[in-house]
Amino acid sequence: MRIGEIAALVGVTSRTVRHYHHIGLLPEPRRRANGYRVYTLRDAVLLSRIRRLTELGLALDEVRDVLADDAGRELAEVLGELDADLARQEHEIQQRRRVLAALLDGPLTPDAPLSPALGELLKAAPATSSPTAAKDREHLMLLEGVIGGDAVYAALRPLADNPAVLPMYERLDELEGAAADDPRIAPLAEELVAAVPDEVLAAIPERGPTATGFEQALLDDYSPAQAAVVRRVMEGLTGRLGGRAS
Repeated sequence: MRIGEIAALVGVTSRTVRHYHHIGLLPEPRRRANGYRVYTLRDAVLLSRIRRLTELGLALDEVRDVLADDAGRELAEVLGELDADLARQEHEIQQRRRVLAALLDGPLTPDAPLSPALGELLKAAPATSSPTAAKDREHLMLLEGVIGGDAVYAALRPLADNPAVLPMYERLDELEGAAADDPRIAPLAEELVAAVPDEVLAAIPERGPTATGFEQALLDDYSPAQAAVVRRVMEGLTGRLGGRAS
């Protein structure tokens, strides 16, 4: 078969076939003396499989991993894993639709959080003019859907009712412009770590927003002394999580 023929047989374009060759996803077949590629039925089977995997929503890098992992495995096992992944995606889509339904039932404002549970948490928080408290609110909205959803927001409710929290925000405000070795940093960080309920740590999923890029972006949003406090809080909470695991 020529490239146009195998492309028509599988239902893709010749350009797609060439792209798969270029990225190494589909091995180049042998060529005739005139330079034309000669495709076999085995090539067609592989190309058809690539097409099916991409139609299931897998990225090309994921397709490459699946094909590599599939060597020597039963087809039923491979399809079972794909079905489980589709079920996970379906669950996430249903959750997003429930959130949208709740939003459509209530008043919509430009700065409204997507999650009704987060909205209730923010309503419960006492009014304050603290800049760092405002940042905390923005960060919660930014991380919505990543840090565990309703369970985390419910676990955070005691913090909203804790009268000791606002003074800690104000002390964090006072560190604006201070040096990164200010003596107020360590004790404030310790108090903030201690104020976080165990229920919050239990509700945070294992795969959370811990990527280095995110952490650095978060720290860059604060002044040096404030960032030092936030860094210590991250480390302290991580240590508490490790202690709970052991």
